[in-house]
Amino acid sequence: MNEAPAGHMPLVIRTIRIDEIKDLHSLWHAAGLEYRPKGRDSREKLQNEWMANADGFIGAFAADRMVGCVIATDDGRRGWINRLAVHPEYRRGGLAGRLIAAAEREFHRRGLRVIAALIDRENVSSQVLFEKNGYRFHKDILYYSKRESDDA
Repeated sequence: MNEAPAGHMPLVIRTIRIDEIKDLHSLWHAAGLEYRPKGRDSREKLQNEWMANADGFIGAFAADRMVGCVIATDDGRRGWINRLAVHPEYRRGGLAGRLIAAAEREFHRRGLRVIAALIDRENVSSQVLFEKNGYRFHKDILYYSKRESDDA
């Protein structure tokens, strides 16, 4: 299905090509998503991740313009929805839910039955989005991390 908001071109959801990795930073910036361009989100690191997981890089495109994305990774036991972003001009039309569904299809193709997403406490709109798409909040889980630098 290639629906688009009124006045917009039809949307196509497909795997992001390696030459389109460069467009992720622009989309993330426009969407207000925090990212680390000198660290884990550098173009080089993203390209290396793409080489190992090309099918997990999913984009929504209006013609040649990337207007949404999600990166579907897994740890062998569960799928992780990462870097879900929709350009502000394309919000409120169901695109984020379609990107979640595309990531879920990729996880099911891999044989994964548990899918998770980490969401900042302040990001209420993402919390609502994931709950609307059947995800449950687990108040009994605490997240810890150890980082070598702020860019890691």
